[in-house]
Amino acid sequence: MHKNKKYNWSKLKHQINNWSLELGFQEMGVTDLDLNNYTPHYLDWLEKKFHGEMSWIAKNIDKRTSPEKLVDDTIRILSFRMDYLPPDAGFANNLKQNNMAYISRYASGRDYHKIMRKRLQKLADKINNSFEDDFKFRAFVDSAPVLERPIAEKAGIGWQGKNSLIINKKAGSWFFLGELYVNIPLPIDSPVTNDCGKCSSCIKICPTNAIVGDKVVDATKCISYLTIEYAGVIPIELRKKMGNRIYGCDDCQLVCPWNRFASITNEKDFYFKDITKNQKLFDLLRWDESQFLKKTEGSPIRRIGYVKWIRNIIVAMGNSNLSEEEKLYIKSLRGKNKIWDEHIDWSLNNQIKSLKSNTQKLIRIIEKGLTRDA
Repeated sequence: MHKNKKYNWSKLKHQINNWSLELGFQEMGVTDLDLNNYTPHYLDWLEKKFHGEMSWIAKNIDKRTSPEKLVDDTIRILSFRMDYLPPDAGFANNLKQNNMAYISRYASGRDYHKIMRKRLQKLADKINNSFEDDFKFRAFVDSAPVLERPIAEKAGIGWQGKNSLIINKKAGSWFFLGELYVNIPLPIDSPVTNDCGKCSSCIKICPTNAIVGDKVVDATKCISYLTIEYAGVIPIELRKKMGNRIYGCDDCQLVCPWNRFASITNEKDFYFKDITKNQKLFDLLRWDESQFLKKTEGSPIRRIGYVKWIRNIIVAMGNSNLSEEEKLYIKSLRGKNKIWDEHIDWSLNNQIKSLKSNTQKLIRIIEKGLTRDA
């Protein structure tokens, strides 16, 4: 720990914040390491098995809840947000057309993990170059055992909403989080007021009723979990509710009133790639594995792999009105993968004529301009 009085820690914090803005972050907050107020909530969530098959979330609990055990000599955590809302974000209108693919906004462009991590490394280099003493740090972007949302809340980046996401008055929830664990005693920031109030729009709109309490999401019902993290057979009772969402879901964010104030990102790496906008499900289904790997290069979508990608599309096409050509193609996939086989017959037999009621409600909200979809 640096106790050297020659350093003006408030001035250094101000300088670090300026550097972070130059590097493309929109906000920085600083917190200490005390996460005791958040630990019971996290442990209760684990005990109820709401993390599903994400076994890594249940590992290294002591390092998650006591950051000093993760990185020696850490005394402060710097939390950063980086906005990702792309221009011309009106692709939520794809929810109206069940033959189109819906892909979560965060996956519109390049994989944020590498982008943010490189920026955090550059920021750490700047801090180190301004220091005479030994500066120690570690950078994290949705990696390692880190409770990033509680940390962000403690650091004043925003408050944890009822959908468990961090909400910021100026940016809504369309942003990524990243952290620097450091060994310098920068002044800490205060948490902001939780301004969700009595609003429960996110809870009511969730297609699968995955938000089971205030800040409590049952991941095993969440479409983002089902389409991205879960590798098995999607429960039959949830397939219709998934609609045409093949990678993630934004419904709870689309209805959040605070997201009306979100700013468009200036980070061009988060702008749309061709594969994420206005794509027909049938066109995506016909990709072979080599095409999938080539077209998703640099995209977070690649991490789910080809098997889950096709599984998700088969389910989504079951929630549309299939042409004879599409039916024949889906039948041709039988026997190529056991996971696909578990969904093919359902897809061919399900065929819907209308959108789910909560999707219709979301579309009405979008059309009334009550959410940012421009």
